[in-house]
Amino acid sequence: MQLNGIHHITAVSAQIGRNADFYTRVLGLRLVKKSVNQDDTSAYHLFYADKTGSPGTDMTFFDWVSAPRERRGSDSFAATAFRVPSRDALVWWQARLDVEGVERGEIETFAGRTVLRCDDPEGQRLMLVDDGGAAYDGEFWEKGGVPEEYAIRGFYAALIATPRTDQMEQIVTRVLQYRKLETHAEATVYATGEGGPGRELWVVEDPSAPAYSGAGGVHHVALRVADAEEQAVWRAHLTGLGVGVSDFIDRFWFKSIYFRVSRGLLFEIATDGPGFAVDEHPDALGEKLVLPPFLEGRRAQIEAGLKPIVTGV
Repeated sequence: MQLNGIHHITAVSAQIGRNADFYTRVLGLRLVKKSVNQDDTSAYHLFYADKTGSPGTDMTFFDWVSAPRERRGSDSFAATAFRVPSRDALVWWQARLDVEGVERGEIETFAGRTVLRCDDPEGQRLMLVDDGGAAYDGEFWEKGGVPEEYAIRGFYAALIATPRTDQMEQIVTRVLQYRKLETHAEATVYATGEGGPGRELWVVEDPSAPAYSGAGGVHHVALRVADAEEQAVWRAHLTGLGVGVSDFIDRFWFKSIYFRVSRGLLFEIATDGPGFAVDEHPDALGEKLVLPPFLEGRRAQIEAGLKPIVTGV
């Protein structure tokens, strides 16, 4: 029994116009779905991904205008690592980020990988990782303004900060069924399947005070399963370990279960399908506000409570 890597990563924005501009225009991702938070319909929920919204490429944001700035610290998802095809791509991204005035670091080695760190406009911590030209089964978004040979190709890993790496190892290996792959000075690498792009979690020890969730921080990390049957096996595994797990929740584009492994670390297990084209033509993804069927009857009320998204603001 194993998970298939990262499905999506969901974070928080208090400035959704600037957020949309950064992830679509600067990073070259496609807005594949414009919807609302299904538990808080006053907030947009935006999904940025490759051309089709392939599982493993999707960074999503809750639009919580009143959210305070995230307080960085331990017991948190401390960074999101995207993959790019080469070291040359990292050099290209250095120049692009400089032109856009984006705060960045230098190309460095982290946990044995060649990476470039940067922050989004709200301080969301990101890494671009050279994936060495590894196989990629997503679809390039040709209208993103980034040449294909340099484009982001989904996730490489999620970085977890924890005060106790020994305790986190038990969670990652026993609960999530990842295996310890490598130990580096910077982080311990855990992998599912063969490891590599999209199939790794990086764990760092951080003895600081716990993080406080907010704008510029990650809300949760979703891991992949093929379908509802596989998801049910995982739910039984988690409950068998005494982990508190949500009921099965139909998000319409995928099905989900949620569970916490600590106060600050919320995981989701999501199915690969049915996907984002179930309610929009593939050529028109993200162009209009889409609601799951159970919210469609409230469309007028929901739309009245939303402000138009003005990119760059």
